[in-house]
Amino acid sequence: MRNLLTYTAVLLVAAGISCGQTVESKTIDGKTIAVTYSSPKVNGRAGKLFGKDGRIGQDPTYPVWRAGANAATKFHTDADLDINGLAVPKGDYTLYVDLTNPAKWQLVVNKQTGQWGLTYNKDQDLGRVAMAMTKPGATVEDLKYTLSDAGGNKGKLTLAWENVTASVPLTVK
Repeated sequence: MRNLLTYTAVLLVAAGISCGQTVESKTIDGKTIAVTYSSPKVNGRAGKLFGKDGRIGQDPTYPVWRAGANAATKFHTDADLDINGLAVPKGDYTLYVDLTNPAKWQLVVNKQTGQWGLTYNKDQDLGRVAMAMTKPGATVEDLKYTLSDAGGNKGKLTLAWENVTASVPLTVK
């Protein structure tokens, strides 16, 4: 019994470590923008993640996806932004992705913060914007957000996982 309890404790600790959050942060035009997220793995499920019959299709919020794992994906900006035409005042938000059209994802900027990833309230949406969709050269095993500086007050937010790369331009106001 002692060995079983020790083994269980080790598994729980290991699970906690693997559920850690990653922070992607970039300074653009002197202002910090950050995404805090947990990164799921494809883990042999390539081709079985997206779509109504995929793993994500089983989430209670589908077709809106938490765009990460565990806690909802956090978004912070020290500046007012324009994200592909959506005015986003400086502050804290939660990011989701609307997967209704598999070929045309929409980034959802939601005003509610601090919730678990499977909690979504559409009434709290600040807005939605179209994402540019491409395919990566190879399967992206770990979900990854990237913020890039395009010079001046311009940048880009990119999400890559499995066989999809989706991005939106942003401008610091």
